[in-house]
Amino acid sequence: MVIQILVVEDESIVRKDIERSLTKLGYVVCGQADTGEKAIELADQLKPDLALMDIMLKGNMTGIEAAEIIKSHRDIPVIFLTAYADDATLSKAKVTEPHGYILKPFKEIDVHTTIELALHKHKKDQEIKVENELLRSLMNYKSNAEHLFLKHQSRLMKINAADVFYVEALKDYVQIITRDQKFIVHTTMKDVEKKLPGKIFQRVHRSFIVNMEKVLYIQAGDLVIAEGNVQREIPVGGNYRDELAERINVL
Repeated sequence: MVIQILVVEDESIVRKDIERSLTKLGYVVCGQADTGEKAIELADQLKPDLALMDIMLKGNMTGIEAAEIIKSHRDIPVIFLTAYADDATLSKAKVTEPHGYILKPFKEIDVHTTIELALHKHKKDQEIKVENELLRSLMNYKSNAEHLFLKHQSRLMKINAADVFYVEALKDYVQIITRDQKFIVHTTMKDVEKKLPGKIFQRVHRSFIVNMEKVLYIQAGDLVIAEGNVQREIPVGGNYRDELAERINVL
C-alpha cells in the first residue's frame, strides 16, 4: 500500500523540496498546506496516512495547534518539521504526542527513517489499543459466564475451575493453586470470590477460598486439602464459620 502524506510547510521552496524527496522515497504527497487551518481542512478531506508538519506556520495557528486538532479528528501519526530544537519548543510539541521530529535542513535518509519508524510505532499503538479495549470488555464481570480465564505472562490462560484447589491472598495479589500450576494474579480476594462458581467454592478465611470438592477432612478447626501429593491445612476464620457450616452436614 502506498503511503499518503500531507505536507504542511509555509515556505514554498522547502515544501517543493520535501515533495521531491518524498516522491523519490516512494511516498505520495496527497496534499500541501501553508497554514494550520488549511492543514486541518485537507486532513479531514484527504484522510492521509501521516502528516509532516512544520511547527512555525503562517497565520494565527502554529503547527503544534494544528496537529492537536488533526489528531483529535483523525488518529494519524504526525512528524514535526522544525528549525528550532530548543527545549521550550520541544516541550510545547510533546503535548500532541508526535511520532517524531525532523530538523531542518534535513537529509533524505532522516526523512525516510523517521517516517518508517513513525508508521511502525503507530501501527503497534493501534494494535495495543484494540487489545486493551478487548481486555477491558473481557474484564467486566458477567454473572452467567461459562468459562474462567486468568491473566498470566501477558496471556489470558483458560483454566478449569474444578482444577483449582484453593486461592490464597498475597497482599495486593492472589495465588491460585491448581492441579498442575500456581498462578499469581494482581487482583483482590473479593473479585476472585465473585467470579469463582459459588457451587463448589467457599470463602473460609480472609486469606483463603477453597474448592469444597478438594477437602479431605476437617481437623482442629482447619480444612485439609489435597494439593497433588501434598496436603495443605487451610485455617477457618471466625467470621466465615457460619457460612461454611451451612454447607456441611455431619453424620
